[in-house]
Amino acid sequence: MTQLNCILKEQCSLYETPRCVAICPSYIAVMGHNGTGGRIGAAGVPADYRKITLQNSPAREVMAKGKDREYRAYSVVETYVKTFARQFGDAEEERIKSLYLYSAEPGTGKTTTAAAILNEYIIRQYIGSIQRNRQPLERPAYFLDVNAWQTLFLGFTRPGVPQETAERHAAEYYAMEEKAKRTPFVVLDDIGVRTASEAFRADLHSIVNHRVANALPTVYTSNVAIGDLAAVFDARLADRVRDMCVEITFVGESKRGIRKSA
Repeated sequence: MTQLNCILKEQCSLYETPRCVAICPSYIAVMGHNGTGGRIGAAGVPADYRKITLQNSPAREVMAKGKDREYRAYSVVETYVKTFARQFGDAEEERIKSLYLYSAEPGTGKTTTAAAILNEYIIRQYIGSIQRNRQPLERPAYFLDVNAWQTLFLGFTRPGVPQETAERHAAEYYAMEEKAKRTPFVVLDDIGVRTASEAFRADLHSIVNHRVANALPTVYTSNVAIGDLAAVFDARLADRVRDMCVEITFVGESKRGIRKSA
């Protein structure tokens, strides 16, 4: 039986052939037995976005109906995703750039698009590795929700937090920080935090600085335009984010509620 909701179907030559079965080793490796594990699960992709690709993205569908500038942005994203093959090239090949997805308003499809891009990276890293007789990475990509990460920070720095709770939150917080620093491809969702302590802001800066310094591709989503990043980061770090980073602007009204199961 074919796995109808297989996230690999756009790239897999066996899809809907007699060799396409529900219990597929590749599907399990990427999605897990129940669709919530595997490499997508290890990446921390939120449940609502785990089966989204560029082809089935609900943000893309709504944008296509409006024929607005956002929809044309998907052609830029598709071109960008093709550069993921560079991860298998030699060191002298041009590196994969970063993306900055911006809109002044929430709910315009930034996070949906970022998750789709991350999923595409995982798919291409897995299939590309198999094709080259390499072992696919267990965690080739990672999704960090900066707001959720900040909530963890408050969970061990606020006065009166029980020690056991604080230690648990701190351990999870710093584990997430390390993943966001070291993983080959990362989404930093909603980096435009304005009401944050200097300590939290310094940790976020540390992630961004490490990734930029080590030429690790990152997809940022933000409600702060890339030209105004100095209001969030210091000017030096804002300049480093802009380096080798393509900005895509999302416009229009909120599209919250358009997401559907893929």
